[in-house]
Amino acid sequence: MNFTFGMPWFLLLLLLLPCFVWCRVHTKHFYFPKTEWLRTHIPFLSPTLWLKLIIFTLMAAALAEPYLYDPSSNSSKRGRDLALVLDASGSMAQSGFHTKERFKNRYETSIDLAKDFLKRRLDDNIAVVVFGTFAYTASPLTYDLEGVSYLLDMSSVGVAGESTAIGDALIQALHTLSFGEAEKKVIVLLTDGHHNAGNSSPRQAVALAKEAGVKVYTIGIGEKSGYDAALLETIAGETGARSYSATHADALAKVYEEIEALEPSTIRSENYLKRNTLAFYPMALAALLLLGWILSQRGMLSLREKKAEL
Repeated sequence: MNFTFGMPWFLLLLLLLPCFVWCRVHTKHFYFPKTEWLRTHIPFLSPTLWLKLIIFTLMAAALAEPYLYDPSSNSSKRGRDLALVLDASGSMAQSGFHTKERFKNRYETSIDLAKDFLKRRLDDNIAVVVFGTFAYTASPLTYDLEGVSYLLDMSSVGVAGESTAIGDALIQALHTLSFGEAEKKVIVLLTDGHHNAGNSSPRQAVALAKEAGVKVYTIGIGEKSGYDAALLETIAGETGARSYSATHADALAKVYEEIEALEPSTIRSENYLKRNTLAFYPMALAALLLLGWILSQRGMLSLREKKAEL
């Protein structure tokens, strides 16, 4: 367990502690015929002064919200490892997929929708694999969603070749996911073509995914005649996931929404999990000391009044 403060700037109030010794609102003048009647008074030895200092320090500490936290919980996220596998082959350069922005090609539209989907994956460790003739990891597993979004913008059609290596793409995604420690691992594969390149077959990739317990959601975009719908359904079915088709951008957005519902990502927790707040203790101690001081002052005043009556 580690110790820290939620609002440490309140500790700056401790800079006012010297005022309890040197700051005075006004000065009282007393006249004595004999100086030997005066008691030697050293401020730092005054019990009342130390009581005030302690009470003020405790109150400042309480305002700073001290707490204990478990640092191991901070690095342990509750989500899943998710790899987004995007087809960047030559066929993705076709335009007309977006009903409103007709000049946008399929890849640009899919990137925009993928970024919107990833914004909601607040508790997931995200990786991105881009493939064409070959596959490569554009982003390793990370919680930095802004960084992933930036890397997606840097990719383009044909960056990995003109063909479609679905088998290699899945193998690369499984390799990337192997570095994660989440219990749940998911791949979302998006393509508009047929497997026609690479060194690994989709069958080999599916076998490895099943062995690793990784679900593979598949999305075919464009007309079904343009991609291997049967292959995508087989990949998804054998890994315990689902296969989708999207003929236009709005349909692809709905597909992402459905995947979001099937694989929900909980809101990322605060930086410190298992947080034990301690502010109550200094505040309670300060209140007890203040109450004791008030009662003692009243007792002393009452005693003085009785002596005056005598």
